[in-house]
Amino acid sequence: MTGTELGFELDGEPIAFRAGQSVGAALVASGRLSWRTTRVEGRPRGIFCGIGICFDCLVVVDGRPNQRACLVAARDGMRVATQTGTGWTP
Repeated sequence: MTGTELGFELDGEPIAFRAGQSVGAALVASGRLSWRTTRVEGRPRGIFCGIGICFDCLVVVDGRPNQRACLVAARDGMRVATQTGTGWTP
């Protein structure tokens, strides 16, 4: 990323995005197809429906788990983390 690009972090790695993109769209554009694991079997998940009906694309955004990446607008400087299971730490 250059100083003029917009970007957020995914697990500490920079992700560039275009104004108006969702977190999910930016992740797919960066080549990432999964960023969450299921609660029981730990299977990888990413974008499935892309319109907020399912819950496959859940991420942790600025410390808040269970955010649907396809609905969250990407913001410059936000911190996104992959979500494991429910996203809540014990």
